[in-house]
Amino acid sequence: MMELFDNLAHGLANLSMFPYFDMAHYIVSIMALREQPGALEVSRLSPLACWFSSMLCCFGGAVLSGIMLAEPPVAPLSNGTRVMLASLMWYLVFYCPSDLVYNSAALLPLRLVLSGMKEVTRTWKVLGGVTLAQSKYKDGLLVMIAIGWARGAGGGLISNFEQLVRGVWKPETNELLRMSYPTKVTLVGAVLFALQQSHYLPLHTHHLMLIYSTYTVANKARMMLTGSSTSPFAPVESVLFKTLFTGFSPYAALTRRGPEHVD
Repeated sequence: MMELFDNLAHGLANLSMFPYFDMAHYIVSIMALREQPGALEVSRLSPLACWFSSMLCCFGGAVLSGIMLAEPPVAPLSNGTRVMLASLMWYLVFYCPSDLVYNSAALLPLRLVLSGMKEVTRTWKVLGGVTLAQSKYKDGLLVMIAIGWARGAGGGLISNFEQLVRGVWKPETNELLRMSYPTKVTLVGAVLFALQQSHYLPLHTHHLMLIYSTYTVANKARMMLTGSSTSPFAPVESVLFKTLFTGFSPYAALTRRGPEHVD
């Protein structure tokens, strides 16, 4: 059993993300953008703004992590092959005649497969960010976590800027205020891989990659099949919040009594 697990882990670790897994990441990201209110109208009004927003969704993690590491934020766009592939997916999702590509990819069986492939790319992005930060900051555990998180969830973390490109300004949707499930699971992955790379977590890298990928793919499939948007971290978050962050003060107790006590 252990030998099978090890073989699967090595097989996953040696799997190439380009082009098929990257293509799935681009399609799912651009479809999610298209499904946001007003995005389709923007695509008809300004294809350039739509394309730029799509590229931010596809390469947001690399852009954000580059900014954090004081590297050129346009560096991810220097890979012409990937940009051309992402641009092709953008055109097909938004402008394919009769919406053939979007309608096909939106079918549940195919969308399950594409979303699962996108979750696998999340593992590589998080691990890539952690190892990149480790190469620059040997003992910077927090930096490793931050860069791994940015690399894996950058599209969500810079969503306010992406919305601004489309003429939308909703600061209340900031991911740090209302973290979505992908942002949360990416943060968990960044913590795990940073601990593993710093030798605080006694696991081989390829074993952790398999465990994390299996969890993210299985949970994503569960959420899609059940139509649930509830984060699996919600019970733990509730307990931690009530235990550590609610606090107590006489003023807070008075304000909680509410207006029914006002004459």
